[in-house]
Amino acid sequence: MPSPPNRHAAVGALLAAALLGGCSPVLDWREVRLADSRAQVLMPCKPSAQERNVSLAGQPVRLSLHACAAGGQTWGIAFADVAEPGRVGPAMAELGASAAGNIGAGRPGRAAAARPIALQVPGATPHAASQRWRLQGTRPDGTPLHMQLAVFAHGTRVFQATALGEPLADDAADTFFGGLRIRP
Repeated sequence: MPSPPNRHAAVGALLAAALLGGCSPVLDWREVRLADSRAQVLMPCKPSAQERNVSLAGQPVRLSLHACAAGGQTWGIAFADVAEPGRVGPAMAELGASAAGNIGAGRPGRAAAARPIALQVPGATPHAASQRWRLQGTRPDGTPLHMQLAVFAHGTRVFQATALGEPLADDAADTFFGGLRIRP
């Protein structure tokens, strides 16, 4: 079932705002702790934080995003509390499908362009829908765009981490995704 268009627009607007906010073009890795969650991530630049009300897994939620741009890429992590354990899997699937759709890459795990990559986030709740993908798509002007995307959960909080750009250096993406964790 497709996601409501308002959620796609909200996530797209958050990523666009992060691109406009920008930061230093040098990758300057720092540990960022996300307010209202026990998550932390290594970010290559100082992120700005934004929040939006969106529909996710059939209910309205508050989506928080921390994102920045550095080295020609956009880096971000978004999260929301879906409040019910039964909505965690559908919410992670919806986040992945929406991100892939935003660059014309199809659904993660179902499109030929999607290549699953092992994902282990220390402290995350084990869930079959937790996954990382490497996707190829295009910008609105038709130029190529690469994205690495991960979705995972802790309790009823769902997370989407994204590295987006052209080119997207694997070592920088591995540092970003390897820096994801849930604090005890």
